[in-house]
Amino acid sequence: MAHTLGHPLGHAPERTAAPDVVGAASEERAPGMTANSLTLAYGERVVAQELDLDIPAGKVTALVGPNACGKSTALRALSRLLKPRHGTVLLDGESVTAFSGRDFAQRLALLPQSPSAPEGITVRDLVARGRTPYQRWWRQWSSADDAVVDAALTATGVRALAARGIDELSGGQRQRVWIAMALAQDTPVLLLDEPTTYLDLAYQVDVLELVAELGRADRRTVVMVIHELNHACRYADHLIAMRDGRVVASGPPTEVVTPELVRNVWDLRAAVIECPVAGTPLVIPIGGRRDT
Repeated sequence: MAHTLGHPLGHAPERTAAPDVVGAASEERAPGMTANSLTLAYGERVVAQELDLDIPAGKVTALVGPNACGKSTALRALSRLLKPRHGTVLLDGESVTAFSGRDFAQRLALLPQSPSAPEGITVRDLVARGRTPYQRWWRQWSSADDAVVDAALTATGVRALAARGIDELSGGQRQRVWIAMALAQDTPVLLLDEPTTYLDLAYQVDVLELVAELGRADRRTVVMVIHELNHACRYADHLIAMRDGRVVASGPPTEVVTPELVRNVWDLRAAVIECPVAGTPLVIPIGGRRDT
């Protein structure tokens, strides 16, 4: 993301109470997304053909499936990072190609896998970069931008870290800062590619609880790629299970997660019971590929 225009990053005044502005826009206009008959490829390697996706508005959707099944590739297509060879991606019924880059960035934010930050940048400076799509030569940094940054820092629990360098933080803290930057972009759609990668269990739960809250309390449309099926069942409203570049099943976790689905998608024998804590499906492995 380009450097925010017209703002002395790192010198914005800290506020004692941030206005509740993060998510204000999404409350009124959280859109859904659809993908129709997508063919997705990298060079000669075709990852998906005739792929259809339906992302419900104002919900947390998890893309799940085995490695190399096309989850992250599908997310790249939704975010316009990968142009489909065939098919269309629609945001609120309009082709994503119809938006200018700036307009699209005001509607959809993407947190990719393993993002990198400039050396020495502080937490607040990085989060402030989320305001780049709103800067113009006639509309540069304002108190409203400060308010959005403050709200993003507060919502993600990293406000106390604002003056620290990114390289000083733990993995879980860094991931929260990256989510804060995406929040500062203040879009109704948020895409997260494996937001819990490389985090220990406590930080995974911490980040996923935050993501679920952002989707439900702020009524954003959130799409995340996630490997851990039990986490997806607990924190997502809607699952899309993929294998070999196609959708095997989609719907609420309580409706789609069954022993048959786990066997068909992951080649894993498993029992599925109700989680005694959350009431969501809980997958208990019985045997792996040798037993299928």
